[in-house]
Amino acid sequence: MHPSDDDADEAFTHDKLLEAIENQLAANQPPATQATLNKLTLVGYSREDALDLMVQVLAHSIGLMLETDQPFDLAAYEQALRNLPELPEAQD
Repeated sequence: MHPSDDDADEAFTHDKLLEAIENQLAANQPPATQATLNKLTLVGYSREDALDLMVQVLAHSIGLMLETDQPFDLAAYEQALRNLPELPEAQD
């Protein structure tokens, strides 16, 4: 059984977003990335689960940027990271 193209695209996108999060952690830019990872692991999330939540926030932030045709909102992204484990709500 082969994964559908959608599944493959989704996995590729997740891997790219995860890579972006790892790069943010390595550069400590923005600092909220490392602070969020620390907080989530402190309250019991595995590193993998914490990173998955952070990927969802990054995907949400990029989605908003594309939907609104606005520049990436770093302040809103950092705030959404700080709100984890509560995920940002989809905009209707």
